[in-house]
Amino acid sequence: MTGSEASPSFRLAYVPGVTPAKWVRIWNERLPDVPLTLVQVSAAEASDVLRDGGADAGLLRLPADRTDLSAIPLYTETTVVVVPKDHLVAAVDEVTAEDLADDIVLHPLDDTLDWEQPPGRPAFERPATTEDAIELVAAGVGLLVVPQSLARLYHRRDLTYRPVTGTPESRVALSWREDGTTDLVDDFIGIVRGRTVNSTRGRRQAGPSASAEQKRKQPAKDGARRKAAAGKPSARGARKGSAGPKGGKRGKPRR
Repeated sequence: MTGSEASPSFRLAYVPGVTPAKWVRIWNERLPDVPLTLVQVSAAEASDVLRDGGADAGLLRLPADRTDLSAIPLYTETTVVVVPKDHLVAAVDEVTAEDLADDIVLHPLDDTLDWEQPPGRPAFERPATTEDAIELVAAGVGLLVVPQSLARLYHRRDLTYRPVTGTPESRVALSWREDGTTDLVDDFIGIVRGRTVNSTRGRRQAGPSASAEQKRKQPAKDGARRKAAAGKPSARGARKGSAGPKGGKRGKPRR
């Protein structure tokens, strides 16, 4: 490698609430020579980070601006309402959007749900972030409807959450630039889709160590084949004559 060539690496952006740990672990097992760097970004800036080349791929929330981006939806999250522990909602297992009609429901500027009309009564002003909105819920200002992973991320002992129906759901997707589908991007696609190391498109994921292992095993296999072949009589020799009772060749019967 010349001094102008850079070592291969992979940058993965991810938004709050998404946990890429499992996929990162598999990456490190399959491609130990290619470091994976995590880049945490806000939901609002995730698409621009990919489009501007700040990451090779990203785990973001849909809907999002997908201009010039490819995306594979991975899973859909449960939507929940975050409430103080002494709120009436805490006494039930599930609520509907209509059940929140009389409550103030906070709508932060970084909200990730695609609302036509948020439930409840609007607050005097919109909090800047979901984290700020959580603090306002704890202060008794209002309630907050978010994907469940965000409720877990910003968990407080004085708050709880319950599933809420009749609201949009957040879908998490793997996304990358349409003109940036590199071998490494394809490797990561294979990992999130559950391809095995030995699958046709996943063989590259085995990495140099696996190739070296195959090369070490190949001479031993070839030697075993030659040894087995040496111990078998050839078909031509069998036609010439087979061993008689005393190990000699059978001759033609005398007339």
